[in-house]
Amino acid sequence: MTETVSRPAGAQQVPLPLDVEAIRADFPILSRTVRDGKRLVYLDSGATSQKPTSVLDAERWFYENVNAAPHRGAHQLAEEATAAYEAARTTIGAFIGAPENEVVFTRNSTEAINLVAYALSNAATAKEPEFRRYAVGQGDEIVVTEMEHHANLLPWQQLCERTGATLRWLGLTDDGRLDLSDLATVVNERTKLVAVTQQSNILGTINPLGDIVARAREVGALVLVDGAQSVPHQRVDVTELGADFLVFSGHKMLGPTGVGVLWGRYDVLDALPPFLTGGSMIEVVRMEGSTFMPPPQRFEAGVPMTAQVIGLAAAVEYLQRLGMDQVQAHEEALTEYALAQLRAVPGVTVIGPPDTVARGGAISFTVEGIHPHDVGQVLDDLGIAVRVGHHCAWPVVRRYGVPATTRATFYVHTGYDDVDALVEGVREAQRFFGVAPSEDEGATS
Repeated sequence: MTETVSRPAGAQQVPLPLDVEAIRADFPILSRTVRDGKRLVYLDSGATSQKPTSVLDAERWFYENVNAAPHRGAHQLAEEATAAYEAARTTIGAFIGAPENEVVFTRNSTEAINLVAYALSNAATAKEPEFRRYAVGQGDEIVVTEMEHHANLLPWQQLCERTGATLRWLGLTDDGRLDLSDLATVVNERTKLVAVTQQSNILGTINPLGDIVARAREVGALVLVDGAQSVPHQRVDVTELGADFLVFSGHKMLGPTGVGVLWGRYDVLDALPPFLTGGSMIEVVRMEGSTFMPPPQRFEAGVPMTAQVIGLAAAVEYLQRLGMDQVQAHEEALTEYALAQLRAVPGVTVIGPPDTVARGGAISFTVEGIHPHDVGQVLDDLGIAVRVGHHCAWPVVRRYGVPATTRATFYVHTGYDDVDALVEGVREAQRFFGVAPSEDEGATS
């Protein structure tokens, strides 16, 4: 570094709720160096989180001691695998306040959303009358928002193309929040389902789900909440949420890749046909036809991702030891500090809410005169890992008239030193590209 950052007024380092140094010791990867011996500053947890030793140990324990397919076989290893798999389901369900029979394991949030979308379109042609209750067809409408991750947009676009339904959406305000001024018009008697993120992956906005769920209930629509960016960072209870579906991914909450969760109200799951078919999800199979297991088994065809599920349960237990209220408070303190620090850098514009009211620890920004990809390259050369691009939320960057953004996302191992490194890295990028403005020009948001 070539200069010391002067902290502006309002950027005080209040004591963080979590012991960052103790937590970092639990993450082997955080002890490595990158780029010729530089400390790894990992600010990309919104894309994928790092894994503590307890999660790595849980997966290794399964492979070294059990390693059998659950719900198959009568030998001891198969029985132990089934017990461990279902115990993990109970643990993960309790984490979100759900009974285990409402927890469906998928590969990730994307697959979980596609499961619901395909089930709704398959319902129209299902031979079983009980599966046709939530069928989507011509004249029906699906509602999303302009801030959705592509995973919560494209499946609904495809559903509408398959069924002849219409896609509608809620727009964004200039400060990065949902525009609910026409909520009563967009969500109407033709609406079959509303799909909305709880926290934007690019803007950090935490949405007012209560208003949206209440309107959906008035017109009898289902509600799916994308919790990929919220479940890892705040306490989420499905009873309080009031929705019909919640999806989240293990790899964004200290867990393994390749495992996600679909929670659904049991009565709704029970009225939906399967998405994938094959082994394990059947009751009786004859050449003339087959019948299916009740949820959640109906939606878990084939040998499941057992080690990953067990690893996710270990991640949940790690987060529970920290306390989700503490996790959220930790990130709120970091976000407030980071917003103040970035605003003090002339030429930096934050894309999204300018304050920490209903805001999570994802900060996207642009630097005047430097493409976000170039900002990211300079930061990477300094050992700082951030995300650059449209963040699988292309409509958002179009809405705000930028080609892309640089995004920093925080988690339990993030400290003030990481934020200081980020801000100094942005200043270094300005110096490198010769666009450093004078300090009295100020920053915008």
